[in-house]
Amino acid sequence: MKEKADIGLIGLAVMGENLVLNMERNGYTVAVYNRTVEKVDKFIKGRGKDKMFIGAHSIEEFVAALERPRKVMLLVKAGKPVDDFIEMVLPHLEEGDIIIDGGNSHYPDTIKRTKYVESKGLLYIGTGVSGGEEGALMGPSIMPGGSAKAWPVVKEIFQSIAAKVEDGSPCCDWVGSDGAGHFVKMVHNGIEYGDMQLISEAYFLMKNLLGMEADEMHEVFKTWNEGELDSYLIEITRDILGFRDEDGEPLLEKILDTAGQKGTGKWTGISALDLGIPLTLIGESVFARCLSALKEERVKASGILSGPVVDFKGNKEEFIEYIRQALFASKIVSYAQGFTLLKEAANEYGWDLKYGEIALMWRGGCIIRSAFLGDIKDAFDQDNDLSNLLLSDFFKEKVEAAQSGWRIVCSVAMENGIPIPAFTAALSYFDGYRTERLPANMLQAQRDYFGAHTYERIDKPRGEFFHTNWTGRGGDTASSTYNA
Repeated sequence: MKEKADIGLIGLAVMGENLVLNMERNGYTVAVYNRTVEKVDKFIKGRGKDKMFIGAHSIEEFVAALERPRKVMLLVKAGKPVDDFIEMVLPHLEEGDIIIDGGNSHYPDTIKRTKYVESKGLLYIGTGVSGGEEGALMGPSIMPGGSAKAWPVVKEIFQSIAAKVEDGSPCCDWVGSDGAGHFVKMVHNGIEYGDMQLISEAYFLMKNLLGMEADEMHEVFKTWNEGELDSYLIEITRDILGFRDEDGEPLLEKILDTAGQKGTGKWTGISALDLGIPLTLIGESVFARCLSALKEERVKASGILSGPVVDFKGNKEEFIEYIRQALFASKIVSYAQGFTLLKEAANEYGWDLKYGEIALMWRGGCIIRSAFLGDIKDAFDQDNDLSNLLLSDFFKEKVEAAQSGWRIVCSVAMENGIPIPAFTAALSYFDGYRTERLPANMLQAQRDYFGAHTYERIDKPRGEFFHTNWTGRGGDTASSTYNA
């Protein structure tokens, strides 16, 4: 084993422990430290035994174990713990050393930290790491951004431990400056919220509308995973539906219907609002989790509020195919919205994002990995300035082929009182996006009526604003206007 470590990691929780095992398996000597030093000893004597690890019991010992330029990776809870560890390691580092935040940090924090660490003569990387415990161990998707000078130093390590696609390309490449890496990871997580909600709604329709049992649904998802819906989340849904509790009954039906969240989906929605991007499906997916958390209220409301009696009279096999079409079309909308948000953020923050490469980074290792992402990469390889995935030939044809079944699913669900907020939000977005003239003219008239907010006219040039004295009692003074 080398006397000095190639890289060091602070934070031996699930992700950190598995990531350093991945690094070591790929030939790197790794220094490890944890605030609770007992975890270091336990790891060195356990999963790290007889491997190329250097355990440290203090920050000083940890930093001293690293070869220069030192590469210090943090995998700790987002927020204050990241700032605390930055302050702990800074006094022991020298010019050109690199601090790497591999946690789920909020991108504005990464923008600030990059500037701060660079002011000290050091380099900073904020990188998204996706794939959970298994991905960290076997090959995650890695999305680094920050100080560009740091990338050549860590590139070999990052790309060697990342997941690989069929041709051997690593699911890791440089994303952009300051907070770009964590922004891309945040959008990834937002899309993940959307994918999970859509799949849950498909399951809910099969169970409550079609009366299907777990084994039958297991077979449906198994079949779906062999087609254009092939993905990690469809795969694990198949496995979940086939899993039995100790008594032989499906475990899924014993799990309480209240969903948790760690905040990245909410951050994605807030960023979309800040940037004026209609991220409707992902927003509904976040709110669906919030609604699920109102368990006691929902139980009470179920005994007070009434709706239609579920009465499905159609062809079950045909309707299952309609659900598949609705799921695929809605998934396209989710990614279209996510990449639109990425494009607007690139304009806002001056990031030179390569959208095809981002799709490639998500092809393997991460939670939203799917065959479908290869089609997204192809679309952006053909036109990196593509304004919306729905306008690419491939996705246009797919959505148009699916929309009849998609509409039937949404209609039947509403008629039977079955909530499918993500499916319907996706369809409403699609219909709104393809509509030449929306009712926003009424909104502008209302705003001008009560607040003199002005409006533009279709018979005048864009950018020329008008105000009408609607009641005859108002004046000629107009309020300022702006676009959110």
